[in-house]
Amino acid sequence: MPGPAVSIRDVASQAGVSVGTVSNVLNRPDIVAASTRNRVLAAINELGFVPNDAARQLRRGRGRTLGLVVLDVANPFFTDVAKGVEDATGAAGMAVIFCNSDGDSAKESRYLDLLEEQRVQGVLITPVDDANERLVRLRERGVLVVLLDRRSTRPDVCSVAVDDRLGGELAMRHLVEAGHRRIAFVGGPWRLEQVRDRYHGAVHALREAGLAEETLRRFETPSPTVAAGRDAASRILGLPRSARATAVFCANDLLALGVLQELTRQQVRVPEDIALVGYDDIDFAAAAAVPLSSVRQPRQRLGQTAAQLMLDEANDPENHQHKQVIFEPELVVRESSQYARTPG
Repeated sequence: MPGPAVSIRDVASQAGVSVGTVSNVLNRPDIVAASTRNRVLAAINELGFVPNDAARQLRRGRGRTLGLVVLDVANPFFTDVAKGVEDATGAAGMAVIFCNSDGDSAKESRYLDLLEEQRVQGVLITPVDDANERLVRLRERGVLVVLLDRRSTRPDVCSVAVDDRLGGELAMRHLVEAGHRRIAFVGGPWRLEQVRDRYHGAVHALREAGLAEETLRRFETPSPTVAAGRDAASRILGLPRSARATAVFCANDLLALGVLQELTRQQVRVPEDIALVGYDDIDFAAAAAVPLSSVRQPRQRLGQTAAQLMLDEANDPENHQHKQVIFEPELVVRESSQYARTPG
């Protein structure tokens, strides 16, 4: 796997000059003494440094476009994230090309090819897969990349995310404290890091409470949609009543709304028969037939922060410090889970 990208500071250290001198060699070589210039160029060649042409173009006022690639444009969570991106980029006089991968790696790759052809200055992306070498190649070609709603494992890539393990813990503690001992987790596809983190956070909370992992039964879904939630609820209700969950924690609100629809259709009371907690706290959560308890994420702030990190790197790459920003979620309790049970 490629190592961290070489920075302008690495070049300056190798050549024994200041960062400003390296910048001058890249942008105004005529003002640098030949011996110093040759030393810097030798360091660039030895280290394999790739100058960030995109950032320099942005500072010169060319290429005022960014790409935004999200997993599901139909999910209001990403609509709110996009609004945050638009707020930050609009204030900077930039335009955004909005792309929907639909959770499809091939479609995501086609969009990244298109964005590179359009010579965008950077790409904000919630990637389908954890390790995407295509994003590494984009950076090597001078396109800025910021991960959105996904933590970066590379120190040279900015990212903005929410502590989803904590979110899973918050939801599960709430249900356990309400007396639930047979709980279903509805979420998928499993390849999505957010889904896995929310599940593992829930398991951690169970262990902290002295309960076995088997307390939580996982119902994986092919997609995080309302239709998938309805199907998962049908599977849950198909179990014998003695084995049926008394509470359901869903990996997002669309799934939870689908679960609620099916429970209502089959005349199962929420929360008296089955309590329900979602994730994201989209606007529809509070407006549901039974107002939905949900783990709230700062959706617009995610978008604003990611876009600002990209603008900061583009405007001052030499002094930019890459950051992995993690927001903390909070549990919003509403009617769908406000029913205390006697453990057993």
